[in-house]
Amino acid sequence: MDQEANVSESAHPTPEPGAPAEAAAPAVAAPRSLAEALRSGPDTALAALLTARPDLLNPVPGDVTQLATRAGTRASVVRALERLDRFALQAAEALAVAPDPCPYEVLEALMTGDAEPAAGPFPASSDFGSAPEAAGDPAGPGTPDAVRAALPPAVARLRGQALVWGDDDRLRLVRTARELLAPSAARPSPTGLGPTVAEATAGMSPGRVQEIVAAVGLPATHDPVSAVTALTGLFTDRARMAELLAGAPAEAHHVLDRLCWGPPYGEVTADPTPPVRWLRDRGLLLPASARTVVLPREVALYLRGGRAHRTTEPVAPPVAAARTHRPQLVDANAAGQALAAVATVEDLLGFWEHAGPLVLRAGGLAVRDLKRTAAALDVPEPLAAFWIELAYAAGLVASDGEADERYAPTPAYDDWLELPVHARWAALAAAWLPATRTPGLVGEQDSKGRTLAALGPELDRSAAPEVRQRVLELLAALPEGGAPEPAALLARLDWERPVRGGGGDLRERLARWVLSEAELLGVTGRGALAGQARPLLTALPRHPGGAPATDPEKAVGALLAPLLPEPVDHVLLQADLTAVAPGPLERHLAQTLSVLADVESKGGATVYRFTPASVRRALDAGQAAADLHAFLTRHSRTPVPQPLAYLIDDVARRHGHLRVGAASSYVRCDDDAMLDEILADKRSTALGLRRLAPTVLAAQAEPTALLEGLRAMGYAPAAESATGDVLVARADAHRTPRRSAPVPVPDGPPVPDATLLGAAVRAIRAGDAAATAVRKEPAAASTVPGELPRTTPAETLATVQAAALTGTAVWIGYVNAEGAASQRVIAPVRVEGGFVTGYDHTADEVRTYPLHRITGVAELAEDHI
Repeated sequence: MDQEANVSESAHPTPEPGAPAEAAAPAVAAPRSLAEALRSGPDTALAALLTARPDLLNPVPGDVTQLATRAGTRASVVRALERLDRFALQAAEALAVAPDPCPYEVLEALMTGDAEPAAGPFPASSDFGSAPEAAGDPAGPGTPDAVRAALPPAVARLRGQALVWGDDDRLRLVRTARELLAPSAARPSPTGLGPTVAEATAGMSPGRVQEIVAAVGLPATHDPVSAVTALTGLFTDRARMAELLAGAPAEAHHVLDRLCWGPPYGEVTADPTPPVRWLRDRGLLLPASARTVVLPREVALYLRGGRAHRTTEPVAPPVAAARTHRPQLVDANAAGQALAAVATVEDLLGFWEHAGPLVLRAGGLAVRDLKRTAAALDVPEPLAAFWIELAYAAGLVASDGEADERYAPTPAYDDWLELPVHARWAALAAAWLPATRTPGLVGEQDSKGRTLAALGPELDRSAAPEVRQRVLELLAALPEGGAPEPAALLARLDWERPVRGGGGDLRERLARWVLSEAELLGVTGRGALAGQARPLLTALPRHPGGAPATDPEKAVGALLAPLLPEPVDHVLLQADLTAVAPGPLERHLAQTLSVLADVESKGGATVYRFTPASVRRALDAGQAAADLHAFLTRHSRTPVPQPLAYLIDDVARRHGHLRVGAASSYVRCDDDAMLDEILADKRSTALGLRRLAPTVLAAQAEPTALLEGLRAMGYAPAAESATGDVLVARADAHRTPRRSAPVPVPDGPPVPDATLLGAAVRAIRAGDAAATAVRKEPAAASTVPGELPRTTPAETLATVQAAALTGTAVWIGYVNAEGAASQRVIAPVRVEGGFVTGYDHTADEVRTYPLHRITGVAELAEDHI
């Protein structure tokens, strides 16, 4: 209700008593409200405001008064304050503790301090007696000269975002911002200042106020208001304050020293010490409660030398290159990491395409499945969570939507595999840049104590794309090959977007994760931005979920492709049942070899090991022993070792001797002695086997479990179909239905484009013209100032018909089909069939309105027709 009352005053300001009539003209009078300030500004200022605060556009305000109302709401002001840099926020905090309105000179004094050091008993070396910035270069960062140079742009930014309005001699912080930034007992101010003398003595008895006045040597007054005014005048007079503090006990100086820069509150006992009693008796400490005293704001400002902040930061901390590497070395390191990233994602999805992990009931990946995936990729669990989330952001993995819901590769994975390596990496990087998914949170707990799971619904953080983009922009601003210190980069980000209330931990962690993820992905090399990653940065959309400005695939291909090694078509077979790939393998060779052998180690060269299980896996996929021999002979630069040939022949001879099918399940074998051996083996008890015929065993286990159990016992069974044919396990057997990549969660409304901005500004100006149009006074008292006109249907019809004949405009009140009321200025051209058609000045187009929805009509004044 307070906000509505404030808006009402802004929309209909009343002139000052005795002010001349000309003072109300916007051309010569200073604005008396935020609405007046916005109304008198140019269209470019409105467009800049809507660009900086796009939440004000949802929906488009009907006029400037609605825009000012919305700009003063708590949610919108909080969002605007969170987007200020540190110095602009410090200027707003200084305005919150300054008089309202505040002249620019007073604000400048609060930011720079008094020209002369504080007089009195405090030594120059004390924490509050001299400005920390005073030493060194007089024009350096944080010095008064630097503050004076940076203050006008900061005030202009506050004005541009409708947080401050008024001329330089009457600067006003919007009321909601003042309430958020002004100090209070429940919400201390970042300035460390306490309440004013008037605020601290609001509940004090008049007699106690007069005692304080007498203690400081002021004459008695007839009322407490003038007494408080006299005390305020004393505390803001530097000469008299120096004289008063000259007689203070030495211990009192230490008390003031501790409270000077905040917090200004301190606890006292029922019988305070003499120094505290001396300060309290003279109003230098005022009671905040029965056991708490507070240092008045005026006293603290005197002790500080007039400065609102202990340290002002008018200049952003620099981000310099702490180390410089050759650009060719940076690009080569990043290219190698990019190749490893593509291979890791391919390994991940290859591992999941056969038996993907189950989806938790609440969504996400179970901890045991994350550990199993990390072990398969041979990486720590946090890195496994990153690769999983990256594949999910790229649309390569999703849930299959079945009753027994599992994660599996999507059809987009097959399309991705067909791309060249540099294009595959570009797709991953393009998905990483705008993603709001935050894998660094995996394993932590939410506000309800629940563990955050990979692929879970609670991992989106809307600030992630902005932090990621800004980190890469700062890296791109350095010379090629330059790598900054992470601490300097974090300090810069903290200055650009300080978080009020100490909640900046997430943004700092996001920035640290960006640096590590960029190195893993190959966007950076040795801490410096790689040359092939710069086109991706320029293609990053300005808003999460928006379309990239350019297609990064071609640019990345031209820069990354020459840095990647050419795929090789051969391996080197060795006598110890291993094969060495001297580089990245061609895709068909890598796929076949990954089935025939297990990866033993990775690096510059990949080592594969052949085992009975891996050979059996290849036979299960439909290969014959002759096919495997031919494959190895064709792709090996060395002769096929005899142990490997024996291994393939031995496994092939035993493969398929046992056949497993579905009855529930059964085992079939032409050798009944082998079946006797299986039945006699104690390890087969869990399978529930019983003989149906000399060559057939029935099992209570499912076919898959039966196959795994027999293989664990050392046999090489093969699955068969209902017709007796061997079932071939294909690598691409399981895919999800076609899924789209997850949409990033936006951080508020998108920034409007030029078309929307232009239309919104025209609509606001037109609505404002209709709302402020001067109307003729009606014959009867049928209208109330500021409300919709009320006329009878006959009067409405006669007025619009007359306006159509004379070609003049009228002011109407209209209620649409949804019941929303509005005020419009129209120029009727035709009235027939219960409708009036005319040019709507508010909408800037010709429209038709039903007469029964027009609540009333009024003619415009002569000078507004």
